[in-house]
Amino acid sequence: MSRPGEPPTRDGLPPVRFHDLRHGSASMLLAAGVELKVVSQIMGHATSAFTADVYVTVLEEMEEDAASRIGAFVPRKGAGTVQPRASNVPAGGENVA
Repeated sequence: MSRPGEPPTRDGLPPVRFHDLRHGSASMLLAAGVELKVVSQIMGHATSAFTADVYVTVLEEMEEDAASRIGAFVPRKGAGTVQPRASNVPAGGENVA
């Protein structure tokens, strides 16, 4: 494996460390919606708090996505167009058991 500052490998790709693969894996798990506790266990971290601290950027992006999704879901007064409803929410908000 190449050291920092060395030219790319012969296939033209930059060298990748094991740690980079591990970090990428955890980031993709979180972005895919896997629960923080599960990712923490997979990574072997002592606490979920440690995982949250390390991957705070990914979690912030997920929060922004969640906020925009709920913003698109909530009807706006005077918007002029009807927003599609989520398929799992019944019309009129009635409870379905």
